[in-house]
Amino acid sequence: MAGNVKVMISPSRYVQGEGAIFEIGRHVKKLGKNALVIGGKTGLAATREGREKSFADNGINQVEELFQGECSSPEIERLTGIAVQNNCDVVIGSGGGKVLDTAKAVAAAAKAATVILPTIASSDAPCSAMSVIYKEDGTIERFFIPPRNPDIVLVDTAIIAKSPTRMLVAGMGDAMATWFEADACAKSGSLNVARGQATSAALACAKLCFDILMEYGLQAKIANDEHVVTPAFEKVVEANILLSGLGFESGGVAAAHSLQDGLNMLEECHGFYHGEKIGFLTLVQLVLEGRSRDVLQQVFQFSRQVGLPTTLADLKIDGIGEQRLREAVAVSCKPKASIHNHAFPVTEELVYNAFLTVDAMGRRMESGLPIV
Repeated sequence: MAGNVKVMISPSRYVQGEGAIFEIGRHVKKLGKNALVIGGKTGLAATREGREKSFADNGINQVEELFQGECSSPEIERLTGIAVQNNCDVVIGSGGGKVLDTAKAVAAAAKAATVILPTIASSDAPCSAMSVIYKEDGTIERFFIPPRNPDIVLVDTAIIAKSPTRMLVAGMGDAMATWFEADACAKSGSLNVARGQATSAALACAKLCFDILMEYGLQAKIANDEHVVTPAFEKVVEANILLSGLGFESGGVAAAHSLQDGLNMLEECHGFYHGEKIGFLTLVQLVLEGRSRDVLQQVFQFSRQVGLPTTLADLKIDGIGEQRLREAVAVSCKPKASIHNHAFPVTEELVYNAFLTVDAMGRRMESGLPIV
């Protein structure tokens, strides 16, 4: 591919709003008549009333199948068999990340349309053309790229508002990295997930994602605490799921997401959500890039307000020692890792120093001192 070719990918249709689940039938009927709906008990229950009514009104048959808990090759094969047996031309995932990744893979295997119904807003995965396939012991086996992005992503914000606030905040942490990583890739000429340069539209989505979080993130958190939908909540859900999804996939990723590979080695971090770790690692990227005092102050303050980690202690890794932290950094800095999608050379020493600097800044903020 020529170095200046730009590529942007996205779901075919994105639907969001309070009560949107009751309109699912009119969107799905454009794709098929027989649907396999995959989800855990909670994920299926959250969308069942709306699906049953709307599908009945639009002449769509559905078969529900309980997800067995892991997005693994055996589970994908099992569910694909059910889809084929029931002549399903649509596969629907209702729930969180692993359910949605499984639905994407099953739809591709069954040559069916893909419909995604996220019941939490904890990451930007719903809109993407990617599934993380795990071994049955919970370790990653491979990354699967379906032939296209989901046909429909439908987000009922009334359902999202009933989910734990920690999930929304984790989604904000994941989304917070989007603009800075896309900006880094644009400056260095690095390719995005679609193996092209970022379009202006993708970069605009990434920047809008960040701006919405800074303006409305705390309001949205408070609304989620009360399990209510407000205009601010709607904006942040859209930022977490749609804008961040478009921004990361068509803009590119850099240090923040690469550094998670290292953190995942540390058992102390295993109790934290993806977006909580990414929130902290965004701060590390900002220090690594030498961002301005104003940007650092803004992002640190936002993180502390909504409850994202700002110190090593917040991630329970303040006592792991220099050697283990350096080992985690080394994993993240392997050749061809996305941490090298910056316009300057990234070394393990620079990254290690950035970790310690962020931790010191976070502790200063906790003490009421200016971070810089």
